[in-house]
Amino acid sequence: GDLDKVVNLVLSLSGRLARVETALGSLGPQAPAEDKLVLREKQRLLVAQLEDAKELKEHVGRREEAVGAMVARYLPAEHLQDYQHFIKMKSALIAEQRELEEKIKMGQEHLRCLRESL
Repeated sequence: GDLDKVVNLVLSLSGRLARVETALGSLGPQAPAEDKLVLREKQRLLVAQLEDAKELKEHVGRREEAVGAMVARYLPAEHLQDYQHFIKMKSALIAEQRELEEKIKMGQEHLRCLRESL
């Protein structure tokens, strides 16, 4: 459960950071300095939060290894391989699902912008 939450947190922060960086990149030279300052402050905060989330993910990873070692003592080799595969696939699938959700949001946002520009 903790792994799910941490992976979602890292992916959420990464997505938010990407959107802020895209917004910063799309600001023209005539954009108000205040807008740029606000986006740069958001970027700075998101980078710090992302670093914290990555540290948290490393901590959860170490806990996962400790739990895996305990589980290894009690499960036969076949079941242990199934358990390890499940854990790896769960993280990968969570990341993939989140990535697809972000791509859908970005696509919808691009469509909205295109419709507005027409």
